[in-house]
Amino acid sequence: MKLVFLYGPPASGKLTIGEELAALTGYKLFHNHLVVDTLLAVFDFGSGPFVELREQIWLDVFSQACKAGLAGLIFTFAPEPTVRSTFVPNIIAVVEALGGEVLFVEIACPVAEIRARLSAESRHQHKKLTSLSLFEELNAQGAFSASHMPTPLLTIDSSVLTPAQAAGVIAEELDLR
Repeated sequence: MKLVFLYGPPASGKLTIGEELAALTGYKLFHNHLVVDTLLAVFDFGSGPFVELREQIWLDVFSQACKAGLAGLIFTFAPEPTVRSTFVPNIIAVVEALGGEVLFVEIACPVAEIRARLSAESRHQHKKLTSLSLFEELNAQGAFSASHMPTPLLTIDSSVLTPAQAAGVIAEELDLR
């Protein structure tokens, strides 16, 4: 199985690009807010049980997708401080142990564009960050740094490509068609 791991800061377009990529490839889309939103109904963001369950569920889904023989799965992820440093290495270990591969794709976007996108109505569908002041505070603290992420196979600037174009580039460059 190919796990297409789309990562980038909030409002960079990961979910929209993931939706286009899923339509293009037939891969299932497992975006991070499916789990985050579920757990927020019970636990505070960043609490011990929240962090533990979020990572356990994500890893279990990746493992079961490999065991089920899916050709591919698309996952969206925003690096942030409540994600343990062991999470990404654990993903790689789990997926590779089951014969799969993890394909890291960075979705980049200029901060000015992120600021403009934060208030988009579509961001309210899931419990996504929509507060400009909170974004500014977290960004100043380096909360969205991807410096600890593996080197991506591909970096897409979502401010210069439409989501459909970005998905096309990803599919072509990673041979997902």
